[in-house]
Amino acid sequence: MTLLEICVDTATGLRAAHAGGADRIELCAALELGGTTPSAGLMALAADMGVTARVMIRPRAGDFVFTADDVDMMRADIAAARNLGLEGVVLGANCPDGSLDMEMLRTLVAESHGLKKTLHRAFDLVPDIAEAVEQAVALGFDTILTSGRALSAPAGIEDIALAHTVAAGRLTIMAGAGISADNVGSILAAAPLGAIHGSCSGPAEPDSPVAARLGFVGPGRRQTDRARITALKTSIAKATADLASL
Repeated sequence: MTLLEICVDTATGLRAAHAGGADRIELCAALELGGTTPSAGLMALAADMGVTARVMIRPRAGDFVFTADDVDMMRADIAAARNLGLEGVVLGANCPDGSLDMEMLRTLVAESHGLKKTLHRAFDLVPDIAEAVEQAVALGFDTILTSGRALSAPAGIEDIALAHTVAAGRLTIMAGAGISADNVGSILAAAPLGAIHGSCSGPAEPDSPVAARLGFVGPGRRQTDRARITALKTSIAKATADLASL
């Protein structure tokens, strides 16, 4: 069965993902910005709930070319995830040319000893897919999250399939971005991936007009939808069963 990972950035989203049947949860803040490191409180809540969760380690929005101060923050956030007993962390770092920053990633991977590790969509900035997969294997990542260097996984399916072929079972290629119950079957038909990642979100409830007027509400905010998670999980199960019967 293909694993379903759901990314969440609120306590409500965490509970919806758990109730909807997510196999694993990625804990974040600010999903409208691609996800940053979640609060210690959200991490603690996930630990108390006993869910299988990995923590996004990204100290700011923007690109993945990080400073020494950024690395110090990430090391502290990794330690927080470990101390709470969570399954793993989600890491990534690039050089200015888009290639993986191997020196920085070695530091972060060493700090993450004993935790499971996903290489996040910093992978989607790399100039060479095959080289980056080999580097991720050498670093000890067990999963790569990718949209195939495109805005959505359906648009990047050729690169996703290439990454899956190069990985050859040494790690899991997990497709993410723009995946729904309606298109996941075609993605898995093109590449029999071990994991699918999604937000399964819909428009958030309207905020207080006063809060919006004072600038407390970010653009593009959405909320996790339990029904969409259940529908995606059902579609994944059907697609994997169909492939197994071929």
